[in-house]
Amino acid sequence: MPLLTFAFCTYNRADRLEKLVAAMRAQSCPIPFEVLAINNNSTDSTTEVLTQLAQFPGPTLRWVTEPVQGIVAARNRGIAEALDSDILVYIDDDEIPLPGLIEAAADAILNEGAECAGGRVEMDFTTIPRPPWLEDDLLGFLAAVNHGADAFWIQDASTPIWTANVAYDMRLFRNDLTLRFDKRFDRVGNVVGGGSDAIMFRTLLERKARIRYRPEMAVLHTVEEWRLTRSYFLKLHYRAGLRHGQHRLPTYHKIYLGLPPFLVTQFLRQAAKAIGMQLTGRPGALRQGMNASHAFGALMGYRSRS
Repeated sequence: MPLLTFAFCTYNRADRLEKLVAAMRAQSCPIPFEVLAINNNSTDSTTEVLTQLAQFPGPTLRWVTEPVQGIVAARNRGIAEALDSDILVYIDDDEIPLPGLIEAAADAILNEGAECAGGRVEMDFTTIPRPPWLEDDLLGFLAAVNHGADAFWIQDASTPIWTANVAYDMRLFRNDLTLRFDKRFDRVGNVVGGGSDAIMFRTLLERKARIRYRPEMAVLHTVEEWRLTRSYFLKLHYRAGLRHGQHRLPTYHKIYLGLPPFLVTQFLRQAAKAIGMQLTGRPGALRQGMNASHAFGALMGYRSRS
């Protein structure tokens, strides 16, 4: 009988664990499943809460502590712990799974032949109201995903899925021990940035893995108040640009003071446009500022290579 591991990584969110684990255990699934928690050196009461929750009835809750700080080490520990399972489903500790998530994940992998599957991420603004400036086209940068009501095969990066709700056929990781979340795109603690799940998604696309979008694989995502600021979006794009410049840009031979001139020109154009839009009150100024922040991060990331 196949086995599914329903996992989450957690850091200092003990107050969310009881509701999260209860919702995970309440899922229906056509095959046996366990709940796996990876505690990433939390300093609050996470271990005590997990110990208590492990004694409650329902699907088994198994938890481990990953001593290496950072989301990449925690996610890779989850892969290692689930190598004997057939399916690994990841969600984050600031999500609540909606009914039908792992049932749809199991169907996608066992019956449709998907090697990876993901679904909708809905924003929860019931506790912290949505700011009036937060337009729909910015929600994706808070991990929102909605590619429609119909299932389809993902062919390119225009319809991404994240670890907010993603399922993997574990043969991917058993057959290739090098396929893991990339340490270069780590996030340590509650800080801005990361991107290791985006890199994993792109890697699977490059490998021509069969990736399925299943809208029934849905979670409700709680957005913390510190993320609902304009500065968060600017910092997020700066950090993404920084990693892009450090790890993804090719080496250019034409440089000046350690920088490719075209990158400098690109940043100046983006920054000038952002300033102009801000001064004139044109819509989209924040989005343009995010572009400028990314361009500046790419500059600084490339320069750090030398």
